[in-house]
Amino acid sequence: MSKMKTPAWILQGFNSEESYNKTKGIKSKKKIGKTFKIRKCPKCNSDNVSVVLGFDEGNGKGEWECKKCKWTGKNIDEKEVSEGEFMKYLEEKEK
Repeated sequence: MSKMKTPAWILQGFNSEESYNKTKGIKSKKKIGKTFKIRKCPKCNSDNVSVVLGFDEGNGKGEWECKKCKWTGKNIDEKEVSEGEFMKYLEEKEK
């Protein structure tokens, strides 16, 4: 059996894991369970966005395009939600 390892944030003298993550630039922990991403246009807040592909298939530019307002760019609003929140979002979208 292997021994338990002391977390890095304790070894480096931080008071909490949150303060360690903040100073190291770690944004978030892994989510438990299924998670879904909702992507929205930063200009018109529409969720009708798609990836812009390059001329050769599979060689994307890394940009997004809004089908509603024709915005293109890389800084898209992305929100990660749980399965329950995603189902509620889809029900509200249908109305």
